Amino acid sequence: MAINLSFILEKAGSVKYEDRPVPKLESPYDVLVNVRFTGICGSDVHYWQHGSIGSFVLKAPMVLGHESSGVITAVGDKVSTVKVGDRVAMEPGIPCRRCVRCKEGKYNLCVDMRFAATPPIDGTLAKYYSLPEDFCYKLPESVSLEEGAVMEPLAVGVHITRQADVKPGQSVVVFGAGPVGLLCCAVAKAYGADKIVAVDINEERLKFAKQYAATHTVVSQRESATDSAARITKDADLGLGADVAIDASGAEPCIQAGIQVLRTGGTYVQGGMGKSDITFPIGAMGAKELNVKGSFRYNSGDYATAVALVTSGRVSVKELITGKFKFKDAESAFNDTKAAKGIKILIEGVEDEA
Repeated sequence: MAINLSFILEKAGSVKYEDRPVPKLESPYDVLVNVRFTGICGSDVHYWQHGSIGSFVLKAPMVLGHESSGVITAVGDKVSTVKVGDRVAMEPGIPCRRCVRCKEGKYNLCVDMRFAATPPIDGTLAKYYSLPEDFCYKLPESVSLEEGAVMEPLAVGVHITRQADVKPGQSVVVFGAGPVGLLCCAVAKAYGADKIVAVDINEERLKFAKQYAATHTVVSQRESATDSAARITKDADLGLGADVAIDASGAEPCIQAGIQVLRTGGTYVQGGMGKSDITFPIGAMGAKELNVKGSFRYNSGDYATAVALVTSGRVSVKELITGKFKFKDAESAFNDTKAAKGIKILIEGVEDEA
């Protein structure tokens, strides 16, 4: 009988199931979590297909997955904030806690970050996973474990929206209506944005975005960045331009249009991952004195804010969950995600054997 069945990426394009040892509690502040649901992220699919993302290269078999929730089954001697039986959302990146970036609260920029399913660190698609107690966020009874697994992409959306410093009454254009783009729309709405414009090539996604959180939608077309920006500005009645533009697509034309659609003094945040190098409208950025920022994962307070937004009802994530697969069918879930079927697909935890 398997004790800690895990879904392993052996090499690009090749996955298997393997029984791994149950993780030990390395610190008296660690907990052991029985993983119940795991969402599939684009980065998981990219590792599965290519075996690398940028400088992170798979050199040995690795457990996939990092968007998870579960139930605590064991706790270290000094754990005080959670207990056995608690249902939790799992923040999957553990920083060193000692470097300057960690100490200033920007632990997402820690150079010694150990992030789940980023080589060589194993991910959460296993029966058990261990974490420090302060990276487990207790879910109230009103929030399901399925929703708990969506806290990870929601935390990404929270961080992007915080980087953009979205304020009540502002106009926000979001390029890309995938899970993160949709969640950016939802968080911007919760933060009081007046106009939220979703831009994508996929009309079905845009139809969902309009029902979900966007006030306006614009279908991407093959046109120049200035023409695209002019069309978005006209269709959404943005006057002299948007206050905030967020790219959650990583697509070069969207990045270019995002810079062009902003008003003078506006803010642009890069949330999507695409080609390493692109042609960038530096002239417009300088002349409009734009605030241009990157956004990487999440940092101090973002996960807690994500849980609070869902708990309070200011953001809903149920609608994003469009499919669930048994653990034994994990590869099928990856195939569906790669084919862009649905919005967010979850893999159920390992079932106990009879």
